[in-house]
This record gives sequence, structure tokens and C-alpha cells, in this order.
Amino acid sequence: MTDARRKPYGVKGAPYAFLLPATILFVLFFALPIGYAIWLSLHKVQVKGLGLGAGARTEVWAGIGNYTDALTDSELVDGALRVAGYGAIVVPVMLGLALLFALMLDAEKVRLAPFTRLAIFLPYAIPGVVAALLWGFLYLPDVSPFYFVLGKLGLPQPDLLDGGPLYLALSNIAVWGGTGFNMIVIYTSLQAIPAEVLEAARLDGATPLQTALRIKIPMVAPSLVLTFFFSIIATLQVFSEPTTLKPLTNSVSTTWSPLMKVYRDAFNTGDIYAAAAEAVIIAAVTLVLSFGFLRAANSRTKQEEAR
Repeated sequence: MTDARRKPYGVKGAPYAFLLPATILFVLFFALPIGYAIWLSLHKVQVKGLGLGAGARTEVWAGIGNYTDALTDSELVDGALRVAGYGAIVVPVMLGLALLFALMLDAEKVRLAPFTRLAIFLPYAIPGVVAALLWGFLYLPDVSPFYFVLGKLGLPQPDLLDGGPLYLALSNIAVWGGTGFNMIVIYTSLQAIPAEVLEAARLDGATPLQTALRIKIPMVAPSLVLTFFFSIIATLQVFSEPTTLKPLTNSVSTTWSPLMKVYRDAFNTGDIYAAAAEAVIIAAVTLVLSFGFLRAANSRTKQEEAR
């Protein structure tokens, strides 16, 4: 008599069969490219003579030479500093607006809440290149309706594509496009707060502002950490906005951001080995910052729970 509890043939391997497609995609489009980039970053081209003819250009081991050159490259360092200034504007403004909109939509009496949620989220659905082009033409004095109105009113017309205002122009594109996504994440967490907690606050005489500051914001802290984490990664990888605005102004160089320098070295100058080293450095910095921040956030959460 067979054991009725015995699993049918092949059931034990079913989970692995379901994981196989995802594993193959992970290896082909994530693990292998990373491994290849690391391999390229440890090599360089050695040119013999004039570099003409077969065997004149050979690939040789470079060790950490490409990394040393990248870390001492003033263009890469300057690009990192520019991105740091850009992120100092984008991240707090975007998350602050996302939190404000989420709290306003979570209020008791909100008119046209579904339409408002959609209107705030809609810019996120627009591709980054399209958004940068849209705002780029609005920044151009010759075609922008804003400059036309300012001229008719006799008000000053600042050049948003030159100097310091360029940071505000780029930051505005990122804030406009990313606030809606972060708002939805925070708003979803607000909707998960137990109704009895909010009812108890009302019975205790807490005002809506006090409820927001002392109950809602602390309870959605994990969502704030998550959105901050995503925003930092997106800031470190900024590429499409300055690249799209580059044809419209001379203030955006081909190395304005670290990723733009990686693109220039790989596809314009043809030095894929230096570009690979720079890409690995950017990935490592992103990983270290993300891991460090998440660890600090988890440590703080455990300390609060211990209290």
C-alpha cells in the first residue's frame, strides 16, 4: 500500500522550476553584465608603435590602475560634487512635498481625492526624457510662455539654463516627476494606520496638525525611509535630465554628472575600460551609501522599539 502522504513525482522540484526563468534573467541581465564590467575595469589596451596593423593593440592586465585614474580624475570628482548639490535640493524638497500631499489627501474632508491623487501621480508616468524636453523648452526665453508673461509685466527674466539657476531647473524636473510616486507610497502607508488609533487621538482632543506630527508621521517612518532610499539611488544615477538639456545650453558639459562621464568615455572616446572602472565605482558608492543608511535606520528602529 502506497503512502498517501507521499508527494507526487516532480512536486519537490516545482519551486525550482518556477524560479528558473527569474534566475536565468537575473544571471543574463544583471550578474553577467556586472561581472563583465568588473573584468573590463581590470584591463586596458596596450598600443605598440603607431597602433596600426594586426596585433598593434592588445588587451593587457591593468590591475587597479583604471580605478586609481578614475578616483584622481578631476572631471569625475567635479561631477560627483555637482550631483551632491543637485541631490541636496531634490531629495528634501521632493520628499517634503510628497509627505505634505499625502497628509492632505489623508485628511478627513478632501474633495475630489481620486482626481487629486491622479493629478499628482501623473507626472511620474511621463518618461524622463519627455519631461526634460518639455521643461527645457519652457526654460528657453525665445519660446517659453513664462518669459513672455514676465516681459509683458516688466519683471526680470532669469536665465534658468546658466550658472546656479541650472541646479534649480534640473531639480524642478526631478521633483515634478518624482513627487507623485513617493506620495503614493506614503499615502498607502497612511491608509494602513488603524482607525482606532486616529479615533483615540480625536477623543483626546488632538488637532489634525498634532495628529499628523505625533501619530501619522512616526507611523509612516518606514515608508519615508524607503522613499529616501530610492531617491538617493535615483540622484546618484541622474543622467537623462542633464543629457536632454545639454543641446539647449552650454552650461551642461558632457561630464556634468558621473554617469554622463561614463557614457562619454565608453561611447565618445571609446575607452570602455576606464568607463567600466568608473561605473563600478559609482555602483560601489551607491551600495555603500544605501547599506549604511539602511543599517542606521534599522538600528534606530530597534532602539525605539527597545524603549
